[in-house]
Amino acid sequence: MDRITVISDSVGLASDHAARLARHFETECFQVSELPAAAPGELVFVDIDLRDAAQVSRLRGWLRRRPTNGQVIFGVNQDSHVETIQAYAIGATGLVPRPVDGRLLSHKLSGGRSLIAKHFAEAAAESRAGISSGMNALQTIFAAAISRAAPDLQSVNAAGIQIVESIEEDGLSRWLEAVRKHHSQTYQHCLVVTAVAVSLGRHLGFNDADKQRLALAGLLHDIGKARIPIEILEKPAPLSEAEIAVMRTHPEVGFEALRGAPGLQPELLDMVAHHHEYLDGSGYPHGLQASEISDLVRLITIADIYGALIERRPYRPPMRGPDAHQILADMGPKLDQDLVRAFRPVAQGVI
Repeated sequence: MDRITVISDSVGLASDHAARLARHFETECFQVSELPAAAPGELVFVDIDLRDAAQVSRLRGWLRRRPTNGQVIFGVNQDSHVETIQAYAIGATGLVPRPVDGRLLSHKLSGGRSLIAKHFAEAAAESRAGISSGMNALQTIFAAAISRAAPDLQSVNAAGIQIVESIEEDGLSRWLEAVRKHHSQTYQHCLVVTAVAVSLGRHLGFNDADKQRLALAGLLHDIGKARIPIEILEKPAPLSEAEIAVMRTHPEVGFEALRGAPGLQPELLDMVAHHHEYLDGSGYPHGLQASEISDLVRLITIADIYGALIERRPYRPPMRGPDAHQILADMGPKLDQDLVRAFRPVAQGVI
């Protein structure tokens, strides 16, 4: 019988969970205040108050020592976007809703290990360190944005470097193939936009510093979505007018989340705040026009639109690269058509 470690913030809750799992696993229970000296085993279940910063910090440090293919399942409130992001930022590999159903948890823990192992193996083979690093950075910065903490720019910079290296070694199509397997629509979009922007910059002959700047912009550009309600953010259908209005607040929310972060270049804040602006003044949030929109913002806007078109959404299949590029061309004066034409060879190569 497999052993599972149950972590909670009360003896009673840990004992309750252990009783639910006793038919399927050999259990051991600990409170966060008394985490074992030994590293986590292959199966861990966590149910704690994720608003308690001290508990979260202590648990995160312990979970970093888990085995490569170890599973960490968190119990969360189903309607809480904050808890979902926080759990993944700490190290969750899966979630179950509260009140926890023992059979569902047992199924996740006993049936998911081979899939988790397969996922890690495929990710390592197809994308090297880039996607894993990018995903970890996104989880961390989204969690920081929700809790209104300072973003960990060191992890984002490190992820950007690895992403640029992965794109240059493996190419855009291979990267996209691996990224499309990720379940989170928001994280997937950020990684797709990052890859598209870096690929276009590479095609235009940008130097390493500028490609790194584009990678950071791709990872950070949608950080404001961390504070958008999850039912809007990942709705499996087109948004209503009221929901669109809420969604359109994310550039300014992202700007506020990052403003004042030490070492963040002004042009990156510009891309976060203005990646939905159009040259003809019809964009948002500030209705900028023509010369008011920088070259880097123009580039990240093209990457953002193209990325959204080639992604698979619950309500529509992904577009082929050439078809998505044609939509960019058809947008005429809204976009920098010199950049759109330069982007054509890159866009046409995506199936």
